[in-house]
Amino acid sequence: MRIAARSTGGVAGRAKRVLFACAATILSAASIALLFLGVDAYLHSRVQNDGGVNVWGYRGPTIGRKAANEIRVAVLGGSTAFGYGVHWNESFPYYLQMLLNEDARNRRYGVVNLGAPGQGAFGFRFDLADYAYLRYDVAILYEGYNDLGDTDLPNAVPPRDSVNNLLWRRQSPVFRATGYMPVLPLVFREKAMQLRSGGQLDAAYRGRVVFKPGLAARASADALQTAAAIAESVGNVVGRLTGDAALAAQAAALDTKSWRHYTDNVIAAVRFARAHGVKVVVVTQPYASQAHIAQQRALSDALKSAFGDDAEVKYVNLGTAVDLRDQSIAYDGLHLVASGNERIARGLVAPVRELTSR
Repeated sequence: MRIAARSTGGVAGRAKRVLFACAATILSAASIALLFLGVDAYLHSRVQNDGGVNVWGYRGPTIGRKAANEIRVAVLGGSTAFGYGVHWNESFPYYLQMLLNEDARNRRYGVVNLGAPGQGAFGFRFDLADYAYLRYDVAILYEGYNDLGDTDLPNAVPPRDSVNNLLWRRQSPVFRATGYMPVLPLVFREKAMQLRSGGQLDAAYRGRVVFKPGLAARASADALQTAAAIAESVGNVVGRLTGDAALAAQAAALDTKSWRHYTDNVIAAVRFARAHGVKVVVVTQPYASQAHIAQQRALSDALKSAFGDDAEVKYVNLGTAVDLRDQSIAYDGLHLVASGNERIARGLVAPVRELTSR
């Protein structure tokens, strides 16, 4: 009987030790996660108003529950929708909200900036799905530059010889799992990209850069990239890898004759929105080159063919709204200063009001 008691006591002791070890591991992981989230929340507060995003991955203050009299508009696109190089309240989605509410009467417009640097039309339907919880009524699709090819490009658009399948937010396992957009890995990664590209972050996102950094800059960039990897590994603990097939998609060659990859992705996004009762405005951005003009003609034709009978899909051509050669408006030949973004917003007020008056 005493031997049996010792055996039982030994099993119970081992079980306690295993439970203690498991509890210690869980507490350790929780502590790391809390530390990560604390630092990340602090960084969000520092960068979200200048050149970053809020905790849910979009520019500007977080928005609450949709009000009964609110019409919500989601703006999707790349860095020109995001407002690269200007504060969040100098981007065109901000001005669009201000202008729409000047004569809104008994309604209120809320415009959410879902721009994502470097992202092309491929990302539209993913962003529409990821932010469906915002219950937006209108989606504005504003991108073409990030799907151009390797010739006849403005200086601010590096050449691209393969299709653009970037999903800017879904690079984060935390965002894919929870909808929270950690800024810590992004801050480190983008700082490293800036150092390697001579400050040309948007060019680094788009493709190639010509700048060759010095040894000191390269060393700093390597250290920051390591820090980004560490922060991302913490993210893998906090979040859960989803195995998103889109993230692993191989980039195919870019067809700059038919522009099918671009137009097909825009059409797919519009179909997704309409299937969910969302009205759509598809916008041609200010013309950047002859290639861009050809691309946008292909887009206009594709939209007419697919949605010619749908009054709740509007195409707006702002190709001549601003002259990108004017550096007082487009400081790098592509991205607009505040006054240029306000001009783009003014071009979208009437189409949005027309759609939402029905």
